[in-house]
Amino acid sequence: MSTQATAPERNTPPEPDTDRRAPKRRTARRTGGGFWAALPWLTPAIILIFVVVVFPAVYMIYSSLRKIGMSGLNQGWAEPGGNTPDWGIFSNFARVFTDPNLPRILLNSVVWVVVVVLFTVIISLALAQFLSKPFPGRRLVRMAVVVPWAASVVMTTTVFYYSMDPNYGVLNKFLQQLHLVDGDGFGFTKNPVSALISAMVVAIFVSLPFTVYTLLAGVQSVPGETLEAATVDGAGRWRTYFSVVLPQLRNSLAVAVLINIINVFNNLPILQVMTGDLPGYESDTLMTYIFKTMQLDQRIDIASALSVVNFAVVAVIVAIYVKTVKPLKEV
Repeated sequence: MSTQATAPERNTPPEPDTDRRAPKRRTARRTGGGFWAALPWLTPAIILIFVVVVFPAVYMIYSSLRKIGMSGLNQGWAEPGGNTPDWGIFSNFARVFTDPNLPRILLNSVVWVVVVVLFTVIISLALAQFLSKPFPGRRLVRMAVVVPWAASVVMTTTVFYYSMDPNYGVLNKFLQQLHLVDGDGFGFTKNPVSALISAMVVAIFVSLPFTVYTLLAGVQSVPGETLEAATVDGAGRWRTYFSVVLPQLRNSLAVAVLINIINVFNNLPILQVMTGDLPGYESDTLMTYIFKTMQLDQRIDIASALSVVNFAVVAVIVAIYVKTVKPLKEV
């Protein structure tokens, strides 16, 4: 009897728990209004991004499609001129891509970025490893590394420029005392090749502080237990560094390289001080070429078209780098 009486009770489906479902509906309603609730806090950042990033980029593209006179007067949409092909409102880009100096300028830009970033990273890896070890005066050495970062880039470059002067430069006087150059000195900044190489040296010197401290933070985050385990397993210093430490620096290294690529590619002050007095375009990169087109030739429309090309080149390089390296990927 007891079995028959309790069987229907076991087969009866449980009633829905309305008390548990009600909070979910309330949570969903609150989440739906999350964007509008956060909008007052996001508005200042959105306005800043629009004013600093979006509006200048849009106006740059707009100027590249216009005909702007030497006085800065906007004279309408761009028109073909000279021997350039008729590209309609894109005629400014036709002048850019048919410029015989463009291949040399693009080559200089690639060499400039690759050499500066490569040597900056190699030297920074060595300095970061050195500064991570305890030694007397380490704090002072770390503070000294910051000096090129804290000083004005133009001031630092000017000091290098005058130190390389063939007549009264400190560097030439030092090389003369070592009998490495003759009495006339060597004009480091007087010909395109040596001037560009000198600018690379300055750019590496200026780029070191940020890169060193970025990699130093990564080196100090490597667990000590991992290094001890590698030592116990019989790994030497070089094997431990390349097999244990360097893989742990992947994220720091990837971010440092990415930021250096952007900064070096768009660097104008160093190149302008070191190579700005040279005639022609043999030592120019895209940034100095844009500056000369705008200031010397007073062609704001062509300079805007060059700026669009420069932005596109940087965007493509960054996109390929991010797609290939994946800077934020977990190790």
